[in-house]
Amino acid sequence: MNILFFDEPGVRKALLPLTFTRPTAELRIGIYTIREKWQQYFLNAHCYFQTETYLQGKYPSVESAEYVINGSVCPNEHLVGEILKLQEGEGLVYQGMILASKGILKKHIDYFQEVLVIRQLSDLFTHNGAEIRSDFNLITKDRTSCAIEDKHTIVYNPSNIFIENGVKIRAAIINAEDGPVYIGKDAEIQEGAIIKGPFAACQGAVVAMGSKMRGDNTLGPYCKVGGEVSNTIFIGYSNKVHDGFIGNSVIGEWCNLAAGTNVSNLKNNYSSIKVHSYVHDELEDTGKIFHGLIMGDYSRCGINAMFNTGSVVGVSCNIYDAAFPPKFIPSFAWGSAAGFTEFRLEEACDVAKKGMARRKVELSGDDISILKHIFQAEAPQRSVVLKTK
Repeated sequence: MNILFFDEPGVRKALLPLTFTRPTAELRIGIYTIREKWQQYFLNAHCYFQTETYLQGKYPSVESAEYVINGSVCPNEHLVGEILKLQEGEGLVYQGMILASKGILKKHIDYFQEVLVIRQLSDLFTHNGAEIRSDFNLITKDRTSCAIEDKHTIVYNPSNIFIENGVKIRAAIINAEDGPVYIGKDAEIQEGAIIKGPFAACQGAVVAMGSKMRGDNTLGPYCKVGGEVSNTIFIGYSNKVHDGFIGNSVIGEWCNLAAGTNVSNLKNNYSSIKVHSYVHDELEDTGKIFHGLIMGDYSRCGINAMFNTGSVVGVSCNIYDAAFPPKFIPSFAWGSAAGFTEFRLEEACDVAKKGMARRKVELSGDDISILKHIFQAEAPQRSVVLKTK
């Protein structure tokens, strides 16, 4: 069976900078990416993507698919059941948005049940706890957890904890009373880590010693995370090993937050937080009082970096200095609150290659083509920042 995930153009733009480097369905929320969630319901399905042309080399499309699914929609049992009832050419529509169709859409059928659609960046961390719970039920159904054998580890509500093969846990505290805790294959929970559910550490992830995981957190594959973390998603292969606080945030792949990095997620006057909109190219009021950092792939910051509430950092940025930089930093910008220069494409690719090689992953030709496109497309945004500094 072929499944084709399509990007809603307006939604995809609202989810930049995270969707600069991936289709919407490849965003992680809960334990799984959106695409992986659907694959739990459609077993053995081959997944393809209808997305931006420059992404199709890495995320190919297909001429025909049995089901065409909106990549910003998270599945649930009822929705999947209704999709399976569709006849050829029929599709489900929710609040004017196409959810899914069987083959090429010819007839609309209204869907009235509640469904989670990721329409804006804050939806990812806002719904992360609920999606961890949902994914936990999917991934653990009819399976038995490995035992926690370390005698110095303290657990609360062990029936709500699931441990995959190859996990190493030493002298940790794991509290699953308020939500499930999932520890993926070959993950490591180091000495003194405190974990409160809902929480997910995917395959190969590391929770650093002395960490405080305060709930609603996801560590994607091979992330290394420490310090104090609250309601944050690390999509994959990113590091925040040292002390420092981050909350209500989403960090892309291949990012590095250096020692002492702190992210503000709440204003002192408790007013709602404004965040840069790629749709309207201006700060927009989110209506939320909690909103931290959104960081695109391959970006990094130096020691003691500080990010204000509602900060947005593009792809392949490098931020340093212990002073608040601007709330919006476009892709391939290098600098601090004192000013920015352009991060040259060749140098950015070289840094990415070196960082990925540490995890024995290669920066592919498709990856380089994607970065080249973003570098060129974001030149106008970058020039504005450079001119005003």
